[in-house]
Amino acid sequence: MTSKEEDPLDESNEEPNQDSVWYQLLRANKEQLFHEISQAQLQQLSPTALAYLGDAVYELYVRMFYLLPPKRPETYHHLVVAQVRAETQAKMLQSLHPHLKNSELEIVRRGRNAATGRPKRLDLGTYQQATSLETLIGYLYLTDIHRLTELLQKLHLEKL
Repeated sequence: MTSKEEDPLDESNEEPNQDSVWYQLLRANKEQLFHEISQAQLQQLSPTALAYLGDAVYELYVRMFYLLPPKRPETYHHLVVAQVRAETQAKMLQSLHPHLKNSELEIVRRGRNAATGRPKRLDLGTYQQATSLETLIGYLYLTDIHRLTELLQKLHLEKL
């Protein structure tokens, strides 16, 4: 390999375009796992099921965000946990709220109403907002990855 473009492990100072990589990985994963999900099948999924999926997708996004530059494993862990905890997810939903379409606000409402049980350390409102964000992410992962990527890019994750 002679050019920097050909070496994916090159340690140059250039920031990789993580959003593009994120979109490509999401798209590839979805295409391998699912054929297009029908609207009828989507309607059969509960908000809780969408939140379950959204939780995993959101954590993967956060992990990828902090992947570069390389860090110690315990540093990765602390950075990711700080972003995926319910209190932070509730704040992220609030920051996205002005950017959401009416149909997305309906998904958020469904997610909020589905969140009934909660950990003792959280108040119900925070838990409901976090579940709403996860529900929206799960829904968009299945229906509109481009829109999901657009909204995730609006989140204010802190780069260290």
